Amino acid sequence: MTGFQRIISVLLIGLFTSFQAGAQSVDEVIAAAVLPLPEDLRAGATVYTYDPDTGARIVLRAGSNQVECQPKNDDGFTRCSPVASAARRDLSAKLTAQGLSADEIQAALLAAEKNGTIKPRVFGSLSYRLYDKSDRIQLLWVVSLPNATAADLGMPTGPQRSNALAGKGTPWMMREGTPGAHLMIPINGTSLSNQP
Repeated sequence: MTGFQRIISVLLIGLFTSFQAGAQSVDEVIAAAVLPLPEDLRAGATVYTYDPDTGARIVLRAGSNQVECQPKNDDGFTRCSPVASAARRDLSAKLTAQGLSADEIQAALLAAEKNGTIKPRVFGSLSYRLYDKSDRIQLLWVVSLPNATAADLGMPTGPQRSNALAGKGTPWMMREGTPGAHLMIPINGTSLSNQP
């Protein structure tokens, strides 16, 4: 077996096991992965996953627009993010595969930003998240606002989690004044949202 054939075999085995022994076809996995997105972004989104042992990116479908999505992970989350922040996620996946803790990964990402290995989060960039149970916000869009404060942007900071779980959440800012500052936007009134 050549080196190339070995790589293909490893990738196929990884895909096979990560999709629960073929329980879903690749097309079904792709269709489910883009559900957090608005309708007009779904057809053009890249869909990818990571090899859990190495953190290497595996592209399931190459896209044509500015967003990319990962299929549902073991925690029940499906996430889509701007293509512009792919290097951050790729580095995070590699660090996760090395066994680093969440705090160690965050520290490494901040260090990589400072030394220019990865770009900082883009102010105003939008990420999308879907969760498959009603004990969390099921459909959530998140606007990245690095280092901004609620006073700067006129945003509320009162948590809306309980209201969102009841299908009536409104936006609120979290982690204001830090590199991880962001606006949480629960999406209500869809079949994917928490129901009233």
